[in-house]
Amino acid sequence: MSLLRPLLALAAIGTTPAGAQSSPAPSTLTVFAAASLSGAFEELGALFRRRHPGLTLRFNFAGSQQLAAQLEHGAAADVFASADRRWMARIRDQGLAEGEPAIFAHNRLVVIRPAADGGGVERIEHLARPELKLVLAAEPVPAGGYSREVLRKLSRLPGFGSDYEQRVLANVVSEEDNVKGVVAKVQLGEADAGLVYRSDVSPDHASRLRVLELPAAANVVASYPIVVLAASRAPDWARAFVDLVLGAEGRATLARHGFTPPPAAY
Repeated sequence: MSLLRPLLALAAIGTTPAGAQSSPAPSTLTVFAAASLSGAFEELGALFRRRHPGLTLRFNFAGSQQLAAQLEHGAAADVFASADRRWMARIRDQGLAEGEPAIFAHNRLVVIRPAADGGGVERIEHLARPELKLVLAAEPVPAGGYSREVLRKLSRLPGFGSDYEQRVLANVVSEEDNVKGVVAKVQLGEADAGLVYRSDVSPDHASRLRVLELPAAANVVASYPIVVLAASRAPDWARAFVDLVLGAEGRATLARHGFTPPPAAY
């Protein structure tokens, strides 16, 4: 019996897969990201999957306010990328973030209308015309908050009138849970115009949408922060994905999708 025990131990060692202790088990990485990031993050996700074939990468794209609420109620995720600082600050202040969020992109708003017939919307002032059908993101949505900030600023500019914001808001026929819903309603002709991010108007939309630029004095800069979540079950993968977003490849991808990356030394 004294000889049998060492032999059994050796046999057990021989059946252990080589490198089992050093190789990580297949993992799942879950990224919660603002709906406006879907195109850019899907492209970065494809690159990340190619580099890490043992990893399952899943995205949850929705309004930042919806994602924050899900995280507050215990949803399992590893990375959170928001379309504004407000919802990220809420997550950070509740201790759900690992460290400080990093700003990885900026965005601006534009007005869109159907290319074929925009209800006579040729200028920004026309958004206040009676009976015009306007669609916005709901106010808790980052794009919705930014849209209303833009309208307030326009009301203070010469030529718009102090009641411009009220007249425009009276034309709102639908408030969407995320900015992609605004784009869809305008594309389908269910609205005469909408306010969206510049990044939401891709080359695919060129034949169906016309873009009207907002005055620089009234526009806003939307800042996008990203962070690894404190409850991440795959923190190393999460940090690697954040590094990709913040790095040169991430910046180039975001720029192709209409975002403005911050200065490299940001």
